[in-house]
Amino acid sequence: MKIGIVCYPTYGGSGIIATELGMMLAKKGHQIHFISYSLPARLDITLPNIVFHQVNVKTYPLFESYQPYSLALSTLMVEIIRNHRLDVLHVHYAIPHAYAAYFAKQILKEENIDIKVITTLHGTDITLVGQNPVYKSAVEFSINQSDAVTTVSQSLKDDTLEVFDIKKEIQVIPNFIDNNLFVHKEGPCPRNNFALPEDKILIHVSNIRKVKRIQDVISVFDKVQKEVPAKLLIVGEGPEAENLQQQVRDLHLEDKVKFMGKINQLHSILCVSDVFLLPSQEESFGLAALEAMAASVPVVSSNAGGITEVNLDGETGFVSNVGDVEKMASDVLSLLKDPEKLAQFKINAQKRALEFDKSKVIPLYEELYQSVIEK
Repeated sequence: MKIGIVCYPTYGGSGIIATELGMMLAKKGHQIHFISYSLPARLDITLPNIVFHQVNVKTYPLFESYQPYSLALSTLMVEIIRNHRLDVLHVHYAIPHAYAAYFAKQILKEENIDIKVITTLHGTDITLVGQNPVYKSAVEFSINQSDAVTTVSQSLKDDTLEVFDIKKEIQVIPNFIDNNLFVHKEGPCPRNNFALPEDKILIHVSNIRKVKRIQDVISVFDKVQKEVPAKLLIVGEGPEAENLQQQVRDLHLEDKVKFMGKINQLHSILCVSDVFLLPSQEESFGLAALEAMAASVPVVSSNAGGITEVNLDGETGFVSNVGDVEKMASDVLSLLKDPEKLAQFKINAQKRALEFDKSKVIPLYEELYQSVIEK
């Protein structure tokens, strides 16, 4: 199949999943055309069957304040579909991607080209952007005009149906990972690089935004380290980083909290960790938690959104109400103080992660593409 994939190029979950999906499909022999305003962060452009098309927005005095990205995107879509005869266009995130895809579809109809459009909803396009009155009608329209719609969790599907008047059937296709990438294979795990032998290691990975409730991560760790020797690793960059560093200084935890920044080889950090913390306010799926579980790291999380569809309470970790720092700290300590329990949860976490392996999820997308094309 010839498949166009439209996504944001950033490290957010939607961009990561879209990129990994495209690369895996390319390895299976499909021709994949990525469309974005810059090269996606994880895209290996050297792989066969992959072409990257950059959206360029021309600057004109009339558009000095607001560049017409949606117009440029839909125009480029038309050119790519026309020139490369794509079978299907898979857009990740409703706005502006599904919206631009609709207009591309209408333009091509004039040439008797019927491009099929699949929209995958990832989270904030529904829970944040989509509920804004400025965008709500456009989001709802775009979803209903798609040939097929998917969400990454049942929770997000429920939210979508609650917020919007959706006429289309929504199929849940969960996020996925390549479990092999999270098994440390490069000799002994470098745990001693981060902590003393007696220390336990907690970890948090995100884009350091308010919605992740990063301050709760520090608060949980502060309670934990008062009872057991521990270190905390913060992986990622984002707008709350400065506030987070100040909180660490206020609690005098500078020698126990290490800010790692962005890391490409995440498995090399996860392998040293004992517990993963994810106290998010909102989480459509919880991809970071799944990656931790694949590396045999139990997860202590909130019960926001789709997290509970990944992290099974009392089996692969624990879940708590959003903001319940006391319970989260207690759950962490229940693992760290019981080596046998921690070992069993590590086994359970890795086993659970296999349920979301690429080998099980990628075929679901291939089946969806084929069914849409044949309609």
